[in-house]
This record gives sequence, C-alpha cells and structure tokens, in this order.
Amino acid sequence: MAKTPKAVKSANAAVSAAADAAKDAKKLSKSLPKKAAKKLRDVAADAKDVANVSKKKIERSPRKVEKKAIAAIGRLEKTSDKIEAKLAAEKAAAKKAAAKKAAKKSATQKAAKPAPTPITTVVAEPAPEAPVVAEPAPAAPAVVAETAEPAPSTDLASLTVAQLRERARAEGRTGFSRHTKAQLVDLLSS
Repeated sequence: MAKTPKAVKSANAAVSAAADAAKDAKKLSKSLPKKAAKKLRDVAADAKDVANVSKKKIERSPRKVEKKAIAAIGRLEKTSDKIEAKLAAEKAAAKKAAAKKAAKKSATQKAAKPAPTPITTVVAEPAPEAPVVAEPAPAAPAVVAETAEPAPSTDLASLTVAQLRERARAEGRTGFSRHTKAQLVDLLSS
C-alpha cells in the first residue's frame, strides 16, 4: 500500500472542513431572516461545491484543492460574521428604541403627576390663615386679589406661546391651537 503524501492529507482535511462548514451554515440559515439566509445559503452552496471534489483531482493538484477549500471556509466565516453583527446591531437598536420609548413614557407620566400636587398644596395653605385673623384680614385679601389680576396678564405676556397653550389646556379651554400670542393672553386673562 502506498503512503499518502502530506499535501493530499491536508487537502482532504480542508475539503472535509469545507463540507462541515457548509452544513453548519445551512443549519444557521434556517434561523435567519429571508434576505440574510439567502446570502448564507449561496455561500454555503459554493463551499459544498468545493467540498465535492473527486479523489483523482485531489491527487493531481492537492494544493490547489486545499487553497479553494480554505477560501470557501473563509468566505463562509466572513459572511456569517457579517450577518450576525448586523443582527446584533439591529437588536441593540431595537432595544435602545424601546428603552427610549419607555423613558419618554415615564417622563410624560412623571410630568403629568406632579402638576396637580402643588396646586392642591397652594390652595390648602391660605384657607387656614383666614380664620385665624380677625375681621381686618378679609379686607386685605380682597385688595390682594384685585392686585393679583393685572399681574397675571403681565406674567402671561412674558410666557411663550407654547406655555400659554399649556395653561389654556390646563384650564380646560378649547379652540386655542390657532390663536396668536395676544389672543391667548386675552383668552387666559378673561
């Protein structure tokens, strides 16, 4: 029995490795999206073609066969790495978008909840002070109330249109979305 040369042995090893890589790639392609799976299957088919080489061809030019098999394995690895990296990036982007959406939702909920609490606190504090003071005290709040009316109109003039719309929305007003700043100030001061 003749000895098998080293070049033929390494060519056989490379061919069997290419066949194994093609099988693994085909299995992996079943769990991928259509477009990515098609690319991987095409490269796996090329590797399978390289692995289906005759013994005669291996014996005639073992280094050439080995080189083709190694190149096919390299293409398979490169393609599968690209696909896996792309899928990982898409998953990360989706996860980031979901986290951003959740943060925005929680920020909206937090912004909506604190607004009623300070209003309740401010209204609750003046009520106990009025009964403690005698009759002269009610006259003073009436003056403060009259003075307080012009102050909001100047305060309203210093606000932006967006802030004025928020106030109108908070008061339950309707039809204010197309008003100018002056119209919003008039609407809120009346």
